[in-house]
Amino acid sequence: MTDLIRVLPHFPVGQYANLIPVLERHGLTTSDLLTLDAADIGKRTHLPLLDVKRFCSAVLAALHADLGVSPPPPSPRTHSSGADPVPRSGSGAGADRVQTNNRNGPFTNALRNTPASLGSQWQTISTLDESLDRALSGGIPAGYITEITGESGAGKTQFLLTLLLAVQLPPPHGLGRPALYISTEASLSTRRLSQMLNANPLFRSMDRASRPSLDQIMSTATPDLESQDHILTFQVPVEVERRNIGLIILDSVAANYRAEFERSASRGQSSNMGARSADLVRLGMHLRELAQKYNLAVVVSNQVADRFGSGGIIGGSFKTPASSASSRPHPSLSNLATGRGSLGNRATQEIPLATRSKPLPPTTDIPSSSLGPGAAPGGISSTPAPAVPLTAEEEERFLASSMRPPPPPPFPGDEDSIRPQPPALLLDHQQQWFTGWGDDRYADYGLKTPSLGLVWSTQISARIALLKRPSYGPKKYGTSGKDKDGADDDDDEYADRSARGMPTLRNWRRWMKMVFSPHAPASGPGTEDTVEFEIYMGGIRAITGKNDEKETKGGET
Repeated sequence: MTDLIRVLPHFPVGQYANLIPVLERHGLTTSDLLTLDAADIGKRTHLPLLDVKRFCSAVLAALHADLGVSPPPPSPRTHSSGADPVPRSGSGAGADRVQTNNRNGPFTNALRNTPASLGSQWQTISTLDESLDRALSGGIPAGYITEITGESGAGKTQFLLTLLLAVQLPPPHGLGRPALYISTEASLSTRRLSQMLNANPLFRSMDRASRPSLDQIMSTATPDLESQDHILTFQVPVEVERRNIGLIILDSVAANYRAEFERSASRGQSSNMGARSADLVRLGMHLRELAQKYNLAVVVSNQVADRFGSGGIIGGSFKTPASSASSRPHPSLSNLATGRGSLGNRATQEIPLATRSKPLPPTTDIPSSSLGPGAAPGGISSTPAPAVPLTAEEEERFLASSMRPPPPPPFPGDEDSIRPQPPALLLDHQQQWFTGWGDDRYADYGLKTPSLGLVWSTQISARIALLKRPSYGPKKYGTSGKDKDGADDDDDEYADRSARGMPTLRNWRRWMKMVFSPHAPASGPGTEDTVEFEIYMGGIRAITGKNDEKETKGGET
């Protein structure tokens, strides 16, 4: 700390007189306080962690004030003889009531925010499409973290590029502020942005002076997790203060985390999921603080992974060990029924979470003389017993589950309503409400799961899932399977498929689904209450009517 006075000559060192000598003894400099984590400094110096955090925050605030990127701390108010100070109940920005002093009466409590004032503070960034904005209750809100997830080619990047231009528009379409784009994979596509500016009807109707500009979009790249943490912690707050940023986009949030921890696992090292969870919580807290402090919108894109079912919800139906085992012969049912097995005439009760690890009950000692010749000591015959078929009632009794029986079907013959219900605390059952996939019990497509797991899902305020399905149909040209001379065209694979009556892939259909959000209603199961959209030259737009002959144009993610 020998360079603290040189870097910040006016820093109040007297307030931290008990910390500075210890930091000097361990050779810590001002740059160490700004780059190292407070927990690491506490381990080296054995100082209280709370004191270290306060000291590092004071040094950072003093540097910001010295550079002119943040206002100086407010000085104590001087009141005249006839005015009294205004004390506040609570602390910080979370105080809901303010105590006001009236000269003619005592202190009274008044709400700081009323419904009218909260409504006036609500700001959103439009998607430049009325149907999409209606599903989002106005657009992407400022002051929150919104995640856009989906598989490759679903339109995530097109969605983000549209927001980069829309945030520059004045209300109600935007915030009238510039944007910051942080990329962890590919660089910012300025060519696609220029294409949107020239093709979008809203931008074309505006004069060139009021149009969004590429100069109002700042971009940076974070190739690894270390550079990402440094940029988000130190450089992004400075840029937000200096340029009045209204939108921060992180594309994508999972790339560096997956690369960092998968690389460690491939080298034979422990993946250390606890450290990754702590990093995700720290990242969520930092982005949330930026969004609330500066009233800006934080939008992150997330990758998805294929979900492989193992006794969970597969295609919308939950398969318990009892139901899956009932479709194949049980090797020990014959012995159980005849009393020759180790369980006698007793049926077992199992739960779905412990079918593979639950040990068998202790054996029942049966005199070997009663088992006939060839019986082994301990009551188990060494000669395999012949298989005895069981009735349906006996098989159901032996394979009974400990779960609550399902309710009676509402209609006679409705087999779907008598399926066994999954355990309420099972993750495979609960993730249908916060992942965007798995809530359709009749789904015939592969299920996906957003990356970074449940820990990251608790850090975001809203999740938007972009779904993608292939659209098949007959080929528009060359369906006869013959070339221009009338001969069979064996080289044209698509013509041959069409000639045989096989459908071909025409295009992709896409839907926007609101998974969860504090400001907009969630969509229904599957594609119910979702908005189908397409990618075109001007960005993204909703498909109001079904038109199978219309080809989707424009770039894809």
